[in-house]
Amino acid sequence: MRISELSRRSGVPTATIKYYLREGLLPPGRATAATQAEYDETHLRRLRLVRALIGLRGLSVSATKEILGAAAAHGGERHQVLGLVVGARPADEDAPPPAPAPGAAEVDALIDGLGWEVSAHAPARAVLGETLETLRSLGEEVSADALRGYAALAERTAALDLDQLDPDADPLDQAESALLRTILFEPALLALRRLAQENESARRNT
Repeated sequence: MRISELSRRSGVPTATIKYYLREGLLPPGRATAATQAEYDETHLRRLRLVRALIGLRGLSVSATKEILGAAAAHGGERHQVLGLVVGARPADEDAPPPAPAPGAAEVDALIDGLGWEVSAHAPARAVLGETLETLRSLGEEVSADALRGYAALAERTAALDLDQLDPDADPLDQAESALLRTILFEPALLALRRLAQENESARRNT
């Protein structure tokens, strides 16, 4: 397809596509003339993922390029690609682990007790630890049993998330779908929680 068709099908302006090509976010097309090239479905999938990383995750062009490069270095292995795209894993796994954040020991113990395989670099470790510490500083303690209960719910949610992905799809298609579902569906998960809380409160009031 020509670049105009690539733009039409992806919803990305031609000028933006040319910019992504210059920055190396998209591989060059097959040259058909001095100033013309043909593009294929691989370019379309890559472009959609680039748009999601920049538009939804809010990454810079350089950070997006780094993530895509790291994903390519893993040979398209699904676990690595999904982790990189949704922000569960950093692009540079060889970098030293970050300094322990508040609550890090508690989070480490939880993950080890659950038997979860989670990167030492996972940003969510710090988020969880800092949240628990903030709650504690405000006089709200989350018991170990309650935390394990929330973790069990999260585990079931993660299984549902991955069950929605087409196992036969291209890794880039899977990555885009996972990113869209992770970011766009999170408000729906919060809404469901609020609805369930109201229902549970009403049930206990009867």
